[in-house]
Amino acid sequence: MKNACLLIIDVQKGFEDADFWGKRNNPYAEVNMLTLMDAFRNAKLPIFHVQHQSENESAPLYPAKLGYQLKTGFEPKEDEPLFIKSVNSAFIGTSLKEELDKKGIQQLIIVGLTTNHCVSTTVRMAANLGYDVCVVHDATAAFGTVSYDGKRYSAQEVHDTALSHLNGEFAEIVSTEEVLTNRISSSQFIQ
Repeated sequence: MKNACLLIIDVQKGFEDADFWGKRNNPYAEVNMLTLMDAFRNAKLPIFHVQHQSENESAPLYPAKLGYQLKTGFEPKEDEPLFIKSVNSAFIGTSLKEELDKKGIQQLIIVGLTTNHCVSTTVRMAANLGYDVCVVHDATAAFGTVSYDGKRYSAQEVHDTALSHLNGEFAEIVSTEEVLTNRISSSQFIQ
Protein backbone atom coordinates (compact mmCIF):
# COMPACT_ATOMS: atom_id res chain seq x y z
CA MET A 1 0.00 0.00 0.00
CA LYS A 2 1.13 3.54 -0.67
CA ASN A 3 2.58 5.82 2.01
CA ALA A 4 -0.45 7.39 3.69
CA CYS A 5 -1.35 10.19 6.07
CA LEU A 6 -4.45 11.45 7.85
CA LEU A 7 -5.41 14.95 6.67
CA ILE A 8 -7.72 16.76 9.11
CA ILE A 9 -9.48 19.79 7.63
CA ASP A 10 -10.90 22.78 9.54
CA VAL A 11 -12.15 21.19 12.76
CA GLN A 12 -12.68 24.59 14.37
CA LYS A 13 -14.88 25.95 17.15
CA GLY A 14 -16.62 28.34 14.75
CA PHE A 15 -18.48 25.43 13.18
CA GLU A 16 -20.39 25.05 16.46
CA ASP A 17 -22.24 28.31 15.72
CA ALA A 18 -25.64 26.96 14.63
CA ASP A 19 -27.03 30.49 14.27
CA PHE A 20 -24.47 31.19 11.55
CA TRP A 21 -24.31 27.80 9.80
CA GLY A 22 -27.69 26.19 10.46
CA LYS A 23 -28.32 22.49 11.10
CA ARG A 24 -25.54 19.97 10.64
CA ASN A 25 -25.53 16.24 9.96
CA ASN A 26 -23.23 13.57 11.37
CA PRO A 27 -23.09 14.66 15.05
CA TYR A 28 -20.48 11.95 15.80
CA ALA A 29 -18.05 13.05 13.10
CA GLU A 30 -15.61 14.54 15.62
CA VAL A 31 -15.66 11.36 17.72
CA ASN A 32 -14.71 9.37 14.62
CA MET A 33 -12.03 11.91 13.70
CA LEU A 34 -10.48 11.62 17.17
CA THR A 35 -10.61 7.81 16.95
CA LEU A 36 -8.71 7.96 13.66
CA MET A 37 -6.20 10.46 15.07
CA ASP A 38 -5.48 8.12 17.99
CA ALA A 39 -5.11 5.14 15.66
CA PHE A 40 -2.73 7.00 13.33
CA ARG A 41 -0.68 8.24 16.29
CA ASN A 42 -0.51 4.76 17.82
CA ALA A 43 0.59 3.32 14.46
CA LYS A 44 3.14 6.15 14.12
CA LEU A 45 1.56 7.26 10.83
CA PRO A 46 1.74 10.92 9.78
CA ILE A 47 -1.04 13.40 10.53
CA PHE A 48 -1.42 16.76 8.80
CA HIS A 49 -3.76 19.51 10.08
CA VAL A 50 -5.47 22.33 8.20
CA GLN A 51 -7.06 25.44 9.72
CA HIS A 52 -9.23 27.95 7.87
CA GLN A 53 -8.48 31.63 8.35
CA SER A 54 -11.45 33.61 7.08
CA GLU A 55 -10.82 37.07 5.68
CA ASN A 56 -14.41 38.06 6.49
CA GLU A 57 -14.45 39.87 9.86
CA SER A 58 -18.02 38.79 10.57
CA ALA A 59 -17.35 35.08 9.94
CA PRO A 60 -16.93 32.67 12.88
CA LEU A 61 -13.56 31.50 11.47
CA TYR A 62 -12.02 34.99 11.45
CA PRO A 63 -8.67 34.87 13.34
CA ALA A 64 -9.66 37.43 16.02
CA LYS A 65 -12.67 35.31 17.02
CA LEU A 66 -12.82 32.32 19.36
CA GLY A 67 -14.33 30.28 16.52
CA TYR A 68 -11.01 30.39 14.67
CA GLN A 69 -9.46 28.04 17.25
CA LEU A 70 -9.27 24.31 16.61
CA LYS A 71 -11.77 22.30 18.62
CA THR A 72 -10.48 20.79 21.86
CA GLY A 73 -8.54 17.60 21.18
CA PHE A 74 -7.67 18.58 17.63
CA GLU A 75 -4.50 20.48 18.44
CA PRO A 76 -1.51 19.17 16.47
CA LYS A 77 1.26 17.30 18.26
CA GLU A 78 4.82 18.57 17.85
CA ASP A 79 5.59 16.48 14.76
CA GLU A 80 2.22 17.13 13.04
CA PRO A 81 2.32 20.09 10.64
CA LEU A 82 -0.46 22.69 10.63
CA PHE A 83 -1.32 24.51 7.40
CA ILE A 84 -3.28 27.78 7.51
CA LYS A 85 -5.44 28.52 4.46
CA SER A 86 -7.82 31.32 3.49
CA VAL A 87 -9.56 29.59 0.57
CA ASN A 88 -11.39 26.26 0.23
CA SER A 89 -8.43 24.15 -0.92
CA ALA A 90 -5.73 23.18 1.54
CA PHE A 91 -3.28 23.22 -1.39
CA ILE A 92 -3.70 26.91 -2.28
CA GLY A 93 -1.44 29.35 -0.44
CA THR A 94 0.15 26.63 1.72
CA SER A 95 3.13 24.30 1.51
CA LEU A 96 0.94 21.19 1.92
CA LYS A 97 1.95 19.61 -1.41
CA GLU A 98 5.65 20.20 -0.77
CA GLU A 99 5.43 18.66 2.72
CA LEU A 100 3.46 15.64 1.49
CA ASP A 101 5.98 15.07 -1.30
CA LYS A 102 8.94 15.55 1.06
CA LYS A 103 7.58 12.74 3.25
CA GLY A 104 6.76 10.54 0.26
CA ILE A 105 3.01 10.57 1.01
CA GLN A 106 0.98 9.13 -1.84
CA GLN A 107 -2.38 8.49 -0.16
CA LEU A 108 -4.51 10.94 1.81
CA ILE A 109 -7.16 9.78 4.27
CA ILE A 110 -9.29 12.93 4.58
CA VAL A 111 -11.65 13.93 7.40
CA GLY A 112 -13.01 17.26 8.58
CA LEU A 113 -15.40 20.10 7.85
CA THR A 114 -17.30 20.72 5.71
CA THR A 115 -17.98 17.92 3.25
CA ASN A 116 -19.18 20.10 0.37
CA HIS A 117 -16.75 22.99 0.79
CA CYS A 118 -13.17 22.63 2.00
CA VAL A 119 -13.16 18.84 2.15
CA SER A 120 -14.53 18.50 -1.39
CA THR A 121 -12.27 21.18 -2.86
CA THR A 122 -9.16 19.71 -1.23
CA VAL A 123 -10.12 16.18 -2.34
CA ARG A 124 -10.60 17.28 -5.95
CA MET A 125 -7.25 19.07 -6.04
CA ALA A 126 -5.47 16.18 -4.33
CA ALA A 127 -6.79 13.75 -6.93
CA ASN A 128 -5.85 16.10 -9.76
CA LEU A 129 -2.34 16.35 -8.30
CA GLY A 130 -2.05 12.56 -8.47
CA TYR A 131 -2.67 11.51 -4.87
CA ASP A 132 -4.76 8.47 -4.01
CA VAL A 133 -7.59 9.85 -1.85
CA CYS A 134 -10.01 8.31 0.64
CA VAL A 135 -12.75 10.38 2.30
CA VAL A 136 -14.13 9.05 5.57
CA HIS A 137 -17.87 9.64 5.26
CA ASP A 138 -18.68 9.33 8.96
CA ALA A 139 -15.77 11.62 9.93
CA THR A 140 -16.96 14.54 7.80
CA ALA A 141 -20.10 16.67 8.04
CA ALA A 142 -22.08 19.32 6.21
CA PHE A 143 -24.70 21.98 6.85
CA GLY A 144 -28.03 22.45 5.11
CA THR A 145 -28.22 24.98 2.30
CA VAL A 146 -30.61 26.85 0.05
CA SER A 147 -30.14 26.38 -3.69
CA TYR A 148 -29.85 29.10 -6.32
CA ASP A 149 -33.55 28.53 -7.06
CA GLY A 150 -34.69 28.69 -3.43
CA LYS A 151 -34.96 24.94 -2.83
CA ARG A 152 -33.83 23.81 0.61
CA TYR A 153 -31.47 20.87 1.04
CA SER A 154 -30.93 19.21 4.41
CA ALA A 155 -27.45 18.76 5.83
CA GLN A 156 -27.66 15.03 5.12
CA GLU A 157 -28.65 15.65 1.50
CA VAL A 158 -25.76 18.09 1.06
CA HIS A 159 -23.34 15.60 2.65
CA ASP A 160 -24.55 12.63 0.60
CA THR A 161 -24.55 14.59 -2.66
CA ALA A 162 -21.04 15.96 -2.07
CA LEU A 163 -19.70 12.47 -1.36
CA SER A 164 -21.53 11.06 -4.39
CA HIS A 165 -19.82 13.61 -6.63
CA LEU A 166 -16.40 12.63 -5.26
CA ASN A 167 -16.93 8.87 -5.25
CA GLY A 168 -15.02 7.00 -7.93
CA GLU A 169 -13.94 10.13 -9.78
CA PHE A 170 -11.81 11.83 -7.12
CA ALA A 171 -11.82 9.52 -4.10
CA GLU A 172 -12.84 6.27 -2.50
CA ILE A 173 -15.52 6.86 0.14
CA VAL A 174 -14.88 4.78 3.27
CA SER A 175 -16.03 4.53 6.89
CA THR A 176 -14.02 5.00 10.07
CA GLU A 177 -14.35 1.27 10.73
CA GLU A 178 -13.02 0.41 7.28
CA VAL A 179 -9.94 2.56 7.84
CA LEU A 180 -9.33 1.03 11.27
CA THR A 181 -9.81 -2.61 10.29
CA ASN A 182 -8.87 -2.81 6.62
CA ARG A 183 -5.99 -0.39 6.54
CA ILE A 184 -4.32 0.45 9.84
CA SER A 185 -4.76 -2.90 11.62
CA SER A 186 -3.82 -4.92 8.56
CA SER A 187 -0.63 -2.87 8.13
CA GLN A 188 -1.54 -1.86 4.59
CA PHE A 189 0.14 1.47 5.22
CA ILE A 190 3.87 1.68 4.74
CA GLN A 191 5.89 4.36 6.47
